[in-house]
Amino acid sequence: MEYQRRSMSRSQTDSRGRTVSTKILMNVTPMETRVALVESGFIQNIHIERTTSRSLVGNIYSGKVVRLVPGMQAAFVDIGLARTGFIHVSDVVVGTGHGRADKSISLKKIADHLHDGKKILVQVTRDPLGTKGARLTMHLSVSTRYLVLQPQNKHTGVSQRIDSPLEKARLKQMLAQARVNQSIDDAIGFVLRTAAEGVGLEQVSADIHFLHSVWVDISRSAKTATKVGLLYENLPLHLRTVRDLIDSSVEKILIDDSECLAALQDFCAHHVPKASRLLEHYSGELPLFELHGVEGEIFDALDRRVQLQCGGYLIFDQTEAMTVIDVNTGSFVGKRNQDDNFLKTNLEAAEVLARQLRLRNLGGIIIVDFINMEKGDHRRQVHDALTKSMQGDSALGEIAPFSKLGLIEMTRKRTSESLEDLLCEDCVVCHRRGVIKTAETVCCDIFRKIICDAQSCEKDKLMLHVAASVANRLLNEEAQKFSDLQQSVGKTISVHVELSYNQEHFDLIPF
Repeated sequence: MEYQRRSMSRSQTDSRGRTVSTKILMNVTPMETRVALVESGFIQNIHIERTTSRSLVGNIYSGKVVRLVPGMQAAFVDIGLARTGFIHVSDVVVGTGHGRADKSISLKKIADHLHDGKKILVQVTRDPLGTKGARLTMHLSVSTRYLVLQPQNKHTGVSQRIDSPLEKARLKQMLAQARVNQSIDDAIGFVLRTAAEGVGLEQVSADIHFLHSVWVDISRSAKTATKVGLLYENLPLHLRTVRDLIDSSVEKILIDDSECLAALQDFCAHHVPKASRLLEHYSGELPLFELHGVEGEIFDALDRRVQLQCGGYLIFDQTEAMTVIDVNTGSFVGKRNQDDNFLKTNLEAAEVLARQLRLRNLGGIIIVDFINMEKGDHRRQVHDALTKSMQGDSALGEIAPFSKLGLIEMTRKRTSESLEDLLCEDCVVCHRRGVIKTAETVCCDIFRKIICDAQSCEKDKLMLHVAASVANRLLNEEAQKFSDLQQSVGKTISVHVELSYNQEHFDLIPF
């Protein structure tokens, strides 16, 4: 699991204007790599990548269209994975094969551009989620520290996070010079990333040369490929971290694995020289993530309830369709009037839930039910606080104003599994309902089962296998009713406790 970009602002200050100092922690084991960003003492992001299930985002594949879905203006594409990928007509490039896109062609009907069996070059923009396959695009890109190569787009751009017009102009001029020096075709587009601010011609030229050689290899492999499959694989998590997340606020990168440290040192020497001095091996007795409180943050991020300092709390309910967040006052009564108490709780909730969305990697539609506020000015303050707390989160789509029902609707781009989906599985007892039947309810089910089966059962004796809590209920609170039932159906029923049974599970066996 990984956000494609750092969720916090790349600036030196956070949403409250405080100076930001960042540490990056890397915990590496044979099974997984975990990366945590600690900003001014607070865990802001947690990225996890399993050895057996690395993120596919950024990978480029040779694919084959296997089925068109005209009703959705989309197609399913075989890229060699267990599940076919999905591509929408808006992600289709038309007109030049593996070269530059022809923007004069209007993309309205998928059937006008793709057909069953057609071979196409695609890139993963979202990992497979649940029963859904990977989301694909034909708008390809390959990144380095300072540049993004866009082979089908002639456009030359500069990151919007670089504010200075003079710096933007300097970077564009430098990029044009680097193109000439490297003899790069004008048909290939480049975007200068935020990290390119202040760099010189040598670094940009090196990145252009590297990206162009990578694209030449991809193009050559695509033309000769006879089967669907992987053509280009994105960097693993620990290398992506130093490529994408290092800025001037980062003071230290702590790594608890010597082999990973060596790989990072080699990578930094070639691609991010300034980051080499930040690398540090952690060899303390206390595990790195425990020392900095990351393990506790992961544990808390899997809980439905998040406590606020003021005494209020948040409830997170993650469903397949959306995530719903409820804000409650809890034990907070405050020293002011009710409106001010509600405002204070909601303002703290806005900041906390923004951080929790990043930690939990929640995406899709998000509905926030803040405590109801009568004053329009209070609602504006809370909306502004939420917007400010979400600044710099590149996964953010849109934050709508308060609705008539007092709800805020927002969206976040979903590129990979949430923390809960990655680390957990459905409960075999409640089957993700989050609740189980009470012992009294199970006793009612048992009574109905006995009445139903007694009519067709020829045996006079039945053995009832139940969980201990249900047996206790049957033989105490429901003892008289249970005895009356046996007389009514003319059967003797023995109760046997099964320690391995969950509360809802029972078996009625004739003997």
